Amino acid sequence: MTAPPSSTDASPETIAVFGGVYNNYLSLQAVIDDARAQGAQRIYCLGDIGGFGPHPDRSVPILQREGVLTMQGNYDHSIGNELEDCACGYTDPRDNHFAQISYDYTLGHTSDAHKAWLRDLPTEFRLEFGGHRLLMAHGSPRRVNEFLWASTTPRPFIRRLLDEHEADLLLVTHTGIHWSRFLEEEPTRGVVNVGAIGRPANDGRTEVWYALLTAPERPGLPIDVTFRPIAYDHARLAADMRAEALPEEFVETILTGWWTTCLEILPIKERSRSRY
Repeated sequence: MTAPPSSTDASPETIAVFGGVYNNYLSLQAVIDDARAQGAQRIYCLGDIGGFGPHPDRSVPILQREGVLTMQGNYDHSIGNELEDCACGYTDPRDNHFAQISYDYTLGHTSDAHKAWLRDLPTEFRLEFGGHRLLMAHGSPRRVNEFLWASTTPRPFIRRLLDEHEADLLLVTHTGIHWSRFLEEEPTRGVVNVGAIGRPANDGRTEVWYALLTAPERPGLPIDVTFRPIAYDHARLAADMRAEALPEEFVETILTGWWTTCLEILPIKERSRSRY
């Protein structure tokens, strides 16, 4: 009988984490394929399966078939319970106008079976990873639709979040823009916003981004966090969106990499990097 490999022989564990699928079934499969190629043993989705893109019923079967560990975002809760809107947390009328168009389309094109699946998803994940306590939430552990932006999430606030929720590393999504920040005096503790894979990160690139986390080789070292850009057939997605009569503003974002909607929610620093 062959003996199992010792802990010194095993490679450090790697996981992939993404959020904001936004009905982009093409980027979803591309991200999963890349994560497998990078050696990810587990793949996590932090919610918001629907919204923005076409054909809502194409993403859920991919997540199910590929065994992606999926949590409930605000969009999933609203679609699953057939609420009136996405509860995205926008306050500007223009943001809410386009959000409602997206929500009404997704609600009207999601099957009852998939609504039930979305309704029953967990709202957080906790795990021990490389000797660190990981907490995964959609917006934040305080509120599902809280926006954690790089420019407005200072380290003292990060420390308080981690202490109050008994975590070393917090992983979130919801904003659609990836970033990470660690505590200077405790470099193993911090926040990672894994971004969204359903649309570009408002950076002028057509790729989408996800996070790859690798456990440290020995206790006490930080987790390695890498953001990976993923190309997919964005021209095909744009054609699907036009065929479904989704707003041309949505299509332009897919083709150019620049947001044309949901801009008013951006803080000043993030907005200053935008084309619009």
